Amino acid sequence: MGEQKKRTRQPNGRSSIYRGKDGTWHGRVSIGVRDDGRPDRRHIERKTKAEVAAAVRELEKQRDSKTVRKPGRTWTVKAWLTHWVDTIAPLAVGENTMVGYGVAVRVHLIPGLGAHRLDRLTPEHIERFYAKMQANGSKPATAHQVHRTLRTALNEAVRRGHLGKNPVRLAKAPRLDEEEVEPFTVEEVRRILQASEGRRNSARWAVALALGLRQGEALGLKWSDVDLNNGVLLVRRSRRRPRYGHGCGDTCGRKAGYCPQRRRTNPETAATKSRAGRRAVGLPPQLVELLRRHEVRQETERASADTDWHDEGWLFATKTGRGTSTRVDYDEWKELLRDAKVRDGRLHDARHTAATVLLILGVPERAVMGLMGWSSTSMAARYQHMVDSVRNNIAEQVNGLLWEQEP
Repeated sequence: MGEQKKRTRQPNGRSSIYRGKDGTWHGRVSIGVRDDGRPDRRHIERKTKAEVAAAVRELEKQRDSKTVRKPGRTWTVKAWLTHWVDTIAPLAVGENTMVGYGVAVRVHLIPGLGAHRLDRLTPEHIERFYAKMQANGSKPATAHQVHRTLRTALNEAVRRGHLGKNPVRLAKAPRLDEEEVEPFTVEEVRRILQASEGRRNSARWAVALALGLRQGEALGLKWSDVDLNNGVLLVRRSRRRPRYGHGCGDTCGRKAGYCPQRRRTNPETAATKSRAGRRAVGLPPQLVELLRRHEVRQETERASADTDWHDEGWLFATKTGRGTSTRVDYDEWKELLRDAKVRDGRLHDARHTAATVLLILGVPERAVMGLMGWSSTSMAARYQHMVDSVRNNIAEQVNGLLWEQEP
């Protein structure tokens, strides 16, 4: 009978190789236990004994390194990414992060890679996709965001046993140049602060330039977050950009944001997403005085509005007590720069300015991280809240640099 022999049963857990009646070689490898409790014993079929032996050894290697794909449904990249972004990712990240994930998945990844079987996706497929993205006009930062999203999604597929190894870890990420930081000079800061005097919510811009709060953080402040007697401000929530849904049942023929009956689908504010973001910031004495004057002006507006006033407690409110929208805030910033006759700049440049001022003053990097609410995987575990003495000392230094002292 040549090499065709009766199949010999191997001890439990041992792999077996045998030749079938049709002359094809077969291998069976014990992997573990299925979800329903039955043994997970994989079958391999090849034309020669050498080929099946090599395949058996490779599967045993994957078993021992715990990189064997889970049995059952074979995912496509499209099916997995859709499942991940709709049902898994929202459990772990905030709304703003989900917006980025959604764009990366539906605009870029599914059209570019979605037809591949998940377990057959290679680093070369991914690298060619990145190159095509950039050839079609996508910025390196966009391709890099897509890379991070795909890596996160496939890490979860590996963790759940649907994929043996994550090919994104071997793919070369698009080169991303460092964002150029353009802080305002101290002279520019002084001109902006002078131009803001007399404007509604003028203290808003002092908060941006002296403390470096993000736009959402500044607009999310309430009077309950401010202790003017002790000179401390608490950052614990952020104002969100609005998102809308149709109120007409999607019959108006317009995008949701332009629907005549549109309804907001996300909350006005959200808690800051990280421990570093939730922080206490020392207020320079000059800024304390600005906020006291701002409080008096707001009380005057409250009295004028009478029954139209909405008592929602916002630090920087509209004339009727509502929270200030991010769009209105942005437009006011641009108008302020024109009035101050300084170069045009992003609102985020005010944040860069505050960080630069602190570093110029020689404030320790750990302290700057605490004040700015910076976080990273390496620093988050070591982050500690600033003690009052350090916080107040920094506030005094910022006060002396940005506001000229009276003789």
